[in-house]
Amino acid sequence: MLIIGNGRMITRNPEAPFLEDGAVAMDGSTIMKVGTTKEIKEAYPDAEYIDAKGGVIMPAFINAHEHIYSAFARGLSINGYDPHGFLDILDGMWWTIDRNLTLEETRLSAMATYIDSIKNGITTTFDHHASFGHIRDSLFKIEEAAKETGVRSCLCYEISDRDGMDKAREAVMENAAFIKHALADDSDMIAGMMGMHAQFTISDETMALAAANKPDEVGYHIHVAEGIEDLHDCLKKYGKRIVDRLMDCNILGPKTLLGHCIYVNPHEMELIKETDTMVVHNPESNMGNACGCPPTMEIVHRGILTGLGTDGYTHDMTESYKVANVLHKHHLCDPNAAWGEVPQMLFEGNAKIANRYFKKPLGVLKEGAAADVIVTDYIPLTPMNAGNVNSHILFGMTGRSVTTTVGNGKVLMKDRILTNIDEEKVMADCRQAAKELADRINSR
Repeated sequence: MLIIGNGRMITRNPEAPFLEDGAVAMDGSTIMKVGTTKEIKEAYPDAEYIDAKGGVIMPAFINAHEHIYSAFARGLSINGYDPHGFLDILDGMWWTIDRNLTLEETRLSAMATYIDSIKNGITTTFDHHASFGHIRDSLFKIEEAAKETGVRSCLCYEISDRDGMDKAREAVMENAAFIKHALADDSDMIAGMMGMHAQFTISDETMALAAANKPDEVGYHIHVAEGIEDLHDCLKKYGKRIVDRLMDCNILGPKTLLGHCIYVNPHEMELIKETDTMVVHNPESNMGNACGCPPTMEIVHRGILTGLGTDGYTHDMTESYKVANVLHKHHLCDPNAAWGEVPQMLFEGNAKIANRYFKKPLGVLKEGAAADVIVTDYIPLTPMNAGNVNSHILFGMTGRSVTTTVGNGKVLMKDRILTNIDEEKVMADCRQAAKELADRINSR
């Protein structure tokens, strides 16, 4: 039994959203009780106790779209890389990295990403992987890191024809093998999806192969209209818009996650809504790649289940929250934009997305929910209550405000020290692997 108490508690439970002096009791992987510190300590006098020291206790973060394989891109300079558009960025940077990754480098990329995620209070991640130099078993290597670090993960491999049909088929089979493995796992800590890069790199033949190897229990995870080039390709090759093609290929549905959706129109939004398909917004990546600002506010207003992701750009969900907040205000020239929509995506949408793949309630502190809890060292300067907690998070916290992270009932980090990982050794291995990858890329 574990108790975290003596903190201002944000529960995300509408029945009791905020407690000035709150505590949460966990037994195994499940939350047993939420209440005042006095109530919880009296109910479980023999439990291990973590003192929040007046900081904020809240549900751990969920990242709805991540790219673990990008971990070793930080600071990487590739000879001759001079992008003049989104396609140049993909081929010159990301596809170059993924073609050169070994299986061990994939595993270490996952270790580095998961360590950073824990430090930023993330305990659930939806990853979208690519390593076209070594496809087979790559998802299983990421799973090894997920199990070692304790981060709940929904994994997929991005199918693409960009390196030929043999590798496209291998990518489909990697997804199929991992999905089968994940469906047989009863830990509620691992899940699989049928990953796809984007429609402009996937033929009808490959679409059909993916469909033939996808169980009904899972959906697709695919980039949609991230760049205008994707839309132009679809119109030219198929005479239809992207979401129409996905609809015709039977890709849309409640278990399918669409990344980005920058160049979608109202008709496409209607299809996404009618099929109950999920969307994930990645503001920093969209801005950094100069792809444009998606109509995310309209997507949310239409009642489409929308989440927030980082696209590998960061592992700090509060950073994505801040950027999304100012992006849409700036883009719409409306100071009232995004106040409610972005926290809805981060704190409600991400939890609903995650619970389409994981059984135990996530993103909430209540009896019966997953024991995923974080503590931050944030002590508010101004009054904090149920009505203004999001503003306190937006303007007062960063991911590195997190001091303690509990995932699935296990203390993954306490007082900013990782508890079950030799961080120094792992990061030394990661640094060596990153150097070898960079040297290999630039010796081509």
